[in-house]
Amino acid sequence: MAVSRSFDYDIKNVELADDGKQRIEWAEREMPVLRLIRERFAKEKPLKGVRLIACAHVTTETANLVRALQAGGADALLIASNPLSTQDDVAASLVNDWGVPVFAIKGETTETYNRHVRTALDFNPEIIIDDGSDVVATLIKERGQQVREIIGTTEETTTGIVRLRSMEAAGVLAFPAMAVNNAQTKHFFDNRYGTGQSTLDGIIRATNILLAGRTMVVIGYGWCGKGVALRSRGMGANVIIAEIDPIKAIEAVMDGFRVMPIMEAAPLGDIFVTVTGNRHVIDGQHFDLMKDGAIVCNSGHFDLELNLVALKEMSSAPTVLRPFVEEYVLKRTGHRVMVLGEGRLINLAAAEGHPASVMDMSFANQALSVEYLIRKKGELKPGVHLLPQEVDTEIASLKLRALGISIDKMTAEQLEYLSSWEMGT
Repeated sequence: MAVSRSFDYDIKNVELADDGKQRIEWAEREMPVLRLIRERFAKEKPLKGVRLIACAHVTTETANLVRALQAGGADALLIASNPLSTQDDVAASLVNDWGVPVFAIKGETTETYNRHVRTALDFNPEIIIDDGSDVVATLIKERGQQVREIIGTTEETTTGIVRLRSMEAAGVLAFPAMAVNNAQTKHFFDNRYGTGQSTLDGIIRATNILLAGRTMVVIGYGWCGKGVALRSRGMGANVIIAEIDPIKAIEAVMDGFRVMPIMEAAPLGDIFVTVTGNRHVIDGQHFDLMKDGAIVCNSGHFDLELNLVALKEMSSAPTVLRPFVEEYVLKRTGHRVMVLGEGRLINLAAAEGHPASVMDMSFANQALSVEYLIRKKGELKPGVHLLPQEVDTEIASLKLRALGISIDKMTAEQLEYLSSWEMGT
């Protein structure tokens, strides 16, 4: 049943709500941990009366996170964290069926995106859930008078954590920030298995190409890069890794991948995927060396991982060949370079993002981080914090229980052995 919509929102079409509600409820079946948290929140109301804004990918999984926060008593507002990651039917259902003010439209312009960020800050939030730290950065740069109202923020992207650390080092982060991305039940699973599968899903949906036999260049061998490389190899691709960290590079070698600089990989690759969180990791000189028909995409947070400004200067005007596929013809070589999803997150631009079962743990971390910030209000110092280990472990235990999997527990003798220095071999 639709709720009374006596609030502002900016979405594509509220009439898409029925389809969105059905998909949100489908995703919920794969999110048992978050469902348990929602049920507890509904009883205890730990977030009662707290004004909360979430800047996130507007997907079915995010919708279930918002439902949990709402059940906990939060007064929540949602905006998109990426112009191409919104699922318009989900946005419509959140507005229509759950009364959530949503400001998100798939394909929105940068101007609209920035306006939505400021609209969210006009909500005078006490808690911010951020993907990429755009909201927090805008708050600090433009809304200094609101900083004292903030209880804290949560961040679940590598890019956002890097930005928060920079803010902390610069002395401008005046409230606590929970590094959700650094939780083991987040990055070990979401980044590796979620990004690994959903990135290939986006590439295949956009292009319908066969990966077997192709040369896939994965730029960045963090947890996201590991997932993409592993899944690509599983699909039969020949995988090359480009990396700046010597330890990660050695790990890639030991994992059986070829490792080389991007300049060496540029003429070899059929498909390029960036997953670094940095800017211009594929630059003009790399595009210039690519073979005819090379496919380029990004699965890091922002499109600036690809220097599309340089590519446009080097090429004729792009031609849209099919949804989410633009063809650039290089002036010097005549080679064609295909850019997928406008260089934005390919797994969300051309596909549906991570499977719900892996986001179950990531969003359990988000919900419990919000609860932790509220419970510890006034106790946590400004800066970046980790969620306590016992919470991380509890999320993993709930997930195992939901999967019907049991594990061993240490005996009293084993516990005694591990806590004693006197017992040797």
